[in-house]
Amino acid sequence: MIEKENQHLVLKSWAEEDRPREKLVLKGKASLTDAELIAILIGSGTKKETAVELSRRILDAVRHDLHELARMSVKELCAFQGIGEAKAIAIIAALELGKRRHHSPGLVRSKISSSKDVADIFHPLLCDLLVEEFWILMLNRANLLIGPKKISEGGMTGTVADSKVIFRNALERSAVSIILCHNHPSGNLRPSEADLKLTKRLKEAGESIEIAVLDHLIVTQTGYFSFADEGLM
Repeated sequence: MIEKENQHLVLKSWAEEDRPREKLVLKGKASLTDAELIAILIGSGTKKETAVELSRRILDAVRHDLHELARMSVKELCAFQGIGEAKAIAIIAALELGKRRHHSPGLVRSKISSSKDVADIFHPLLCDLLVEEFWILMLNRANLLIGPKKISEGGMTGTVADSKVIFRNALERSAVSIILCHNHPSGNLRPSEADLKLTKRLKEAGESIEIAVLDHLIVTQTGYFSFADEGLM
C-alpha cells in the first residue's frame, strides 16, 4: 500500500511535458495555467504538496482572481504553509512587474483615440490599490501619448489633485492636452459631487492656459467610468 505522503509527487518525477519550466520551453508560456506560472516563481512546494499544488491552494484562497492576489501583502502570503518571505516577495514582484509593463516606454508614441485606450493604460496601474491615487495622461497635438504622471496619493476615500502641480507637469512636457484619472478603491464607478466639481475646475483652469482637459476616468477593479463618454465634459 502506498503511503499517504508518497502520493504527492515532486516536480522532478512528473513527465517532462507536465513540469512548468519544461512545459514553458516545449509548449510556450501561453500553455501554462496561472498555478503553473506561480509554481515557477516559488520554485518548490512542501513535503506534502508540489509547487503547483501549493500555488493552486493560494489561488483558491483568492477565488482565482489575480487582482485579489496582487493586493496581498508579504505577511498574508506567508500565512500559507510553504510560503516564506522570499517566495512571497517573488510573487508580489512578478505581479508588480506585470502592472508596470503597461506603462513602459513602448507606449510612449501610442495614439489615444478613445476612453478604452486610456483605461488600458491606467487600469493595470490603479485597479488593485487600496488607496486613491490621482494621475494625468499627457498628450501632444496629434493625441500621441507623451506619458502618464502620478500627481498624488491619499486615503481610501480621497486624494488631493492640485491644479498647479497638474499643469506644471503638463507644461514641462509640452503637452497640449491632458486626461485625468483616479481610482475608487470602494469599487463604486459613479463620480462623487467632489469629482464633478474638480473636473469642471480643472477643465476651466486648462482653458486659461490653452491645455485642454479631454476626459476624466474613474477606475475600479471591475471597469472604468469616462466623463467624456457620459457627456460630463
